[in-house]
Order: sequence, then structure tokens, then C-alpha cells
Amino acid sequence: MDRLYIPILVGTVREQRKSIDAAHLIEQVGKTIEGIEVELVDPKDFTFPGDGNDPEGKDPRYTAIVTRADGFIIVTPEYNHSFPGTLKRMLDSELDLYTHKPVAFAGVSNGGWGGVRVIESLLSPVRTMGMVASFRDMQFPRVQDLFDDNDQLQDEAYIDRIKAFYEELIWMTKVLKAGRETIPSKFHQIKG
Repeated sequence: MDRLYIPILVGTVREQRKSIDAAHLIEQVGKTIEGIEVELVDPKDFTFPGDGNDPEGKDPRYTAIVTRADGFIIVTPEYNHSFPGTLKRMLDSELDLYTHKPVAFAGVSNGGWGGVRVIESLLSPVRTMGMVASFRDMQFPRVQDLFDDNDQLQDEAYIDRIKAFYEELIWMTKVLKAGRETIPSKFHQIKG
């Protein structure tokens, strides 16, 4: 089987974002796992004009990433019990390309909950987009204390947690990829 391609979607463009440290850590661990290719997808590097899934609202570079992707990881901070508009805009731009692809979530917060509510708030939109949410999530509570001033991880236990996080996503990615390759194409289309 070819290597699985799993982009890591960063959820915010905020200048003071600490969630980028968690995203980089997940990327670093992913690069040590055989059989997968990971890529950090930072919305700062893309342009999504307008709203929705209209042709003029797409960035062709992001379209290429989503088309190629076998599964996804979303790393996002929690803003007022929900996710940033930046992430919503990015996800909305490619509605038809997510069908039957798995997604795993990593929630980030400066409080003790680690983004559990942002993960809950993402479940409905990603399901509507046709994605399949993994069972295992990652939480990064008190993110400001998890990384030092040089963005170095302060708790090595996170490495094993991230590896377990990947294990389930990789399994789901293999199963759903095999399914997409064998089922009729009519099931790949989102119906309104």
C-alpha cells in the first residue's frame, strides 16, 4: 500500500497562537511513523475569498491538498466554546472533497479542558461535510505551560499520547480508503 497522506490543518491565523506549537509537535511525531506522510497546512499560507463552496472561494493549492488527502488532523484552539472562523472558512471551501475521509481532532486551550468543547463543536460540521471523526482525540490544556519560550515540549508523555492518536487515525484511514476505492462513486457525493 502507498504511504497515506495526512495533512495537519491548523485552525487559526492569530498572531499569538500557541496552538501552532501543538500542531508542530503532532507533525514531528507523524514524521517518525512509517507508512504515512504528514504536512502542516497553515491557513496563513492560503487565500479563501468569499464564503462557502463557490469556485471563486477556493485556493487551488488547498484544493490539491484535500484532493490528495487520505485523512486529516485538525489542530485548533477553542474560542468561546467553538472553533475559529478561519478554520470554518478553510473547511467550507472544499465541501465535496471530504466525503468518507477520516478526521482526528486536537483541541488546544489555555484552560484546563484542553479544547474538548471545540472538538464537540466540530463534530456536526465535519459530519455534514462527509468526514468520519475518529474516536481518539488529543487535548492540549494549559498550552502556555506545555511549551517553553523556545517552543520545546515540557512533558514528554505527550509523545506516546500522540502516537496512540495516530494509530487509530491510520487504521481508520486505511479502512476508509479501501472503502472509497471499492464503493460506487455516487456515495462520494454530498447530497443536499
